[in-house]
Amino acid sequence: MTFTVAIVGRPNVGKSTLFNRLVGKRLALVDDQPGVTRDRREGDAYLFDCRFKIIDTAGLEEAFDGSLEARMRRQTERAVEEADLVIMVIDARVGVMPIDEHFAKYLRRGKTPIALMANKCEGKVGEVGLLEAYSLGLGEPIPFSAEHGLGSSDLYDVIKEHMTRAVEASASSEIFETSEANHENEVELDDQGDFDDVDLSEDDFEDDEDNRGPLQLAIVGRPNVGKSTLINKLIDEDRLLTGPEAGITRDAISIEWEYRGKHLKLVDTAGLRRRSKIEDKVEKLSASDTIRALKYAQVVALVLDADGVLEKQDLTIARTVIDEGRALVIVVNKWDTCKDKDAVMQRVKDRLQTSLPQVKGIPVVTISALKGHKLNKMLDTVFDIYDVWNIRLPTAGLNRWLAELIERHPPPAPGGRRIKLKYITQARTRPPTFAISCSLPEDLPASYTRFLENNLRETFDMPGVPLRMHMKKGDNPYAGKKKKN
Repeated sequence: MTFTVAIVGRPNVGKSTLFNRLVGKRLALVDDQPGVTRDRREGDAYLFDCRFKIIDTAGLEEAFDGSLEARMRRQTERAVEEADLVIMVIDARVGVMPIDEHFAKYLRRGKTPIALMANKCEGKVGEVGLLEAYSLGLGEPIPFSAEHGLGSSDLYDVIKEHMTRAVEASASSEIFETSEANHENEVELDDQGDFDDVDLSEDDFEDDEDNRGPLQLAIVGRPNVGKSTLINKLIDEDRLLTGPEAGITRDAISIEWEYRGKHLKLVDTAGLRRRSKIEDKVEKLSASDTIRALKYAQVVALVLDADGVLEKQDLTIARTVIDEGRALVIVVNKWDTCKDKDAVMQRVKDRLQTSLPQVKGIPVVTISALKGHKLNKMLDTVFDIYDVWNIRLPTAGLNRWLAELIERHPPPAPGGRRIKLKYITQARTRPPTFAISCSLPEDLPASYTRFLENNLRETFDMPGVPLRMHMKKGDNPYAGKKKKN
């Protein structure tokens, strides 16, 4: 059983600061202006010996129409329904506001246990607000400072108490269900003590899980290309905020998911615009969060709008992905609305060939996130390129390839000095990285290194992933030895 805690409250009371403190990382964006958090963010939290899942939510707004604020409120309501404990946070320095009273009344009508927290209680300024918190009728408030961690022991006592109750209730329920199931599904034994009616097929035994862990797939792109819609359709849930407004997503939100028995971590990111167009401080924070998510991903799906594929900003994002050594998949969204499909695909191929020549064979998939078209093909492509990104080539095969290639196309001889390539080995994977022993690495032209990379990619079938090739000068075995007379 995973104990889940949801943090709720009106905007700008310190919910994201509390979330970051409990997970021990600066995952959620924090700023002085209200309304920074929009999507609900989940994380693995700990407080002394308590381990639990924590959910950061958007500020509760009294909106019930089709606006963005109303959609944010519905996301918060889902978090409250999923939680085992709700922590309602108020700002003790401001005191109890009418909207605090409104949402305290809403929470009291639900079934989820509630703990009231008076945040920003450091110093005497928060004492009045702490006393006012009793008027909400949610029990004794927890004096706390999310910024400084004051009051952690009081918060621990509350979480531990509710966690113990939840475990005891879950254990009682499991005992009852197990007893009922055993009564209904008794299996008789024959004289030899064997099970007559039990079929143990190979399907009952699962293979060990891939020890590489879940594949981290970052969904990136310009604003309003359908990144959040794509993830919602994949997991078949309205997990992320979507809408016609550009720039809805601000935080990089991670979601654990499974596809055909394979584990993924889907990461939704904020849309990336040109730096020169970014003036808002929160958008700058969102862009930095997206770049951080990109660096920690293993495969990056660059989502494009079919009406404007591979614009300058798209190519900038793609180059960043390649420079970071991540595997890249181009995903052309809204394909169902595209009028001239052949022209669009030709434009994509031409732009990739002229602007990203260093990585040949980047896969391109056309989808419709809204209608769910070709999403399986996209995921299969992601796992295929992930396997290439993790490829490990045998040293013997690499050196046979190098010897044959040098025989057909020897390195140049700048200044009349012949450059010798003696030995190659794969230094690492993710991305595939190779080291070549070279007599004069500083004199080897970059064009010949690119020739080696392209031939290596073609010979060993490694399309679409960045390759790293390092030329290293071999040690002189006679260096430092005295000459014998």
